[in-house]
Amino acid sequence: MLRNIENLYGCPVAALDGEIGTVDQAYFDDEAWGVRYLVVNTGSWVGKRQVLISPHSIEHPDSGSCTLQVNLTRQQVRDSPDVDTDRPVSRQHEIRYLDYYGYPRYWNGAYLWGMGDDPTFGSRASAAPIALEARARRDREEDSPPTDFHLRSTKAVTGYHIVAADGSIGHVSGFMLDDVAWVIRYLTVDTRNWWPGGREVLVATPWINAVDWIGSTVSTRLTREAIKNSPLYDASVPLGRSHEAALHEHYGKDGYWSSDDSDMQVVQRVGSREFTATLKLDATVVLKEGSKEVTHFTLNSAIPALAENHDGPAILESTIAQLMCALILGYARVT
Repeated sequence: MLRNIENLYGCPVAALDGEIGTVDQAYFDDEAWGVRYLVVNTGSWVGKRQVLISPHSIEHPDSGSCTLQVNLTRQQVRDSPDVDTDRPVSRQHEIRYLDYYGYPRYWNGAYLWGMGDDPTFGSRASAAPIALEARARRDREEDSPPTDFHLRSTKAVTGYHIVAADGSIGHVSGFMLDDVAWVIRYLTVDTRNWWPGGREVLVATPWINAVDWIGSTVSTRLTREAIKNSPLYDASVPLGRSHEAALHEHYGKDGYWSSDDSDMQVVQRVGSREFTATLKLDATVVLKEGSKEVTHFTLNSAIPALAENHDGPAILESTIAQLMCALILGYARVT
């Protein structure tokens, strides 16, 4: 699911044995745009510290809830390495943090998260021994410190000026987060200070060719006219695959998704149960609880009627998603 990362700010973060604080901001790397950590304000229970929470520990966020669940205990968080959020996070600090929790180093591998495309990692039962092994290995290593790379804060980059191939077009107003892969897919750009009567538009992060961290600018080879004529983006409507496809087609760009990744999917938690409803290209909906298929049915008769009553694919997709959520809730109530 894609969501504006600003919607996570202020959300409670719940550990296995109680709440640990609220989300303040996020840190992403300046090459792959992966969101490596959330910064969490812990309040008074650990001296008003800010701590880092890795997506490795976060259960898949429930689209209907603001609370983020993490597979950690409050004591683990209390004992985690300190971080000075007023300064860039260095690679040395990351190594201490990742070794403390026993998480793999995302820079050691060919994929976004090192050995995979998302931060799925191990099980709760194996976390403690892995962490102990990692700390022991760190104590044995005598290599020289690695190059000091830095992460970037989403709050700090908000407001950066956007420079197109033929001039300025606006400024960064937000970030669209893929909360499965934990990567920023798009920047939202406010064009109203350049284009009278302008609006927010989307620019995919692969289309960014340079970021000047000193000059506070983000550059793209897209033209101002192409951006001005891009498909309408409405922040009040969930960003669906149909809108993404239209956006990529407008710019003549390939999508980040695979060619067979055209199904629409809704994930929803009902109590302790997690359901996934997948709408196939033939209008069949497959409902799974966990990894087990529990039922399937067709929306063939409903989709044409919905299409007649909605303007544009984004509105239609949002309505179908709401219908699928209702079907999940209905199934959960009777089983």
